[in-house]
Amino acid sequence: MSDAATDRALLERAIEEGRRGRPSPNPHVGAVIARGAEIVAVGHHDRAGGPHAEVVAIERAAGDTAGATLYCTLEPCNHFGRTPPCTDAILAAGIARVVIGCADPKPPRPGAVEKLRAAGVEVVSGVLEDEARALIADWTRHAVDGLPWVLLKAAVTLDGRTAARTGDSKWITGEAARAEAHRMRDWSDAVLVGIGTALADDPGLDVRHVEGRDPVRVVLDTHLRLPPSSKLATHASAAPTWILHGPGADAARREALERPGVELVEVPATESRVDVTAALRELARRGIVRLLVEGGATVHGALLRGGLAQEAAVFVAPKILGDAGAIPLADAGPRDRVADAWRLVAPTVRVLGEDVLFRGRLAGPSEPAGL
Repeated sequence: MSDAATDRALLERAIEEGRRGRPSPNPHVGAVIARGAEIVAVGHHDRAGGPHAEVVAIERAAGDTAGATLYCTLEPCNHFGRTPPCTDAILAAGIARVVIGCADPKPPRPGAVEKLRAAGVEVVSGVLEDEARALIADWTRHAVDGLPWVLLKAAVTLDGRTAARTGDSKWITGEAARAEAHRMRDWSDAVLVGIGTALADDPGLDVRHVEGRDPVRVVLDTHLRLPPSSKLATHASAAPTWILHGPGADAARREALERPGVELVEVPATESRVDVTAALRELARRGIVRLLVEGGATVHGALLRGGLAQEAAVFVAPKILGDAGAIPLADAGPRDRVADAWRLVAPTVRVLGEDVLFRGRLAGPSEPAGL
């Protein structure tokens, strides 16, 4: 195997390792220490405040690091935060060569590569760069744009309906699909619905069908219509419920919702609805990196219309409602041409029981398919 092929193979192993852990609001990062093609140790960033992937790998190498090569998916940090700089740990370990997947898009203290090279370490950057950037796409969105990574999730019939005209939606999909939806909740920092969905379904928005932890539950509720007796207000979960509402909310409704422990967060709003961009910025400010949006049609439509969603996961059930008045996946306004449709780029397709899951990056009508 050539040196370039070895670098790619071991950086790919670091990317695989980097998918592990729950580092949010920090990025997913993986690292491998090797001598030639032989792996000495691997590590990943497991949680915010814990050691970074490079340090974990160095510690697991148990002293066998002098002259070795370190593969890391993201440029090592060069600053004191919750942990000391990884550049210092790399130099102290006697690492001779560092292979980096992608540069930090917003380093708190630039100069990591220059520091390593000045100390005599060989540094190679940009190996499997696209794959390394994909690993931190959600964190990059949060760090650079000040917005969460938004995954739209919906369960639809073959004719694209998420519920009957009455609002009834139980159950469009089967147990296997619902379990996968709960894995998505476990993956997310927060799950968001509009007040229409909250009133129609009275959801708990927790993780029940798989082992995992509950995300923060968020409701867009301009006028505080959520009943204090709802599951979202009274649920006995370690995860909080936040209601993002507009200015001038009724004092009695505020008091009634705050009594069971709901946190009310005022954001800008029009007369009829919360400003979704302002709502997302507030969630990002509160440390939400990965946001799962479960509807309804108005919320999905606003996010699509505003170009605020990065990914979609649509479960399709082998059912046909056949009712033009049934509720669609999204209401984003009129579309005169099929060419004006949003689309999934290179979607993955999975069969879950009788249902099919389509998941992929979202592209708007004006975006090239390669994005």
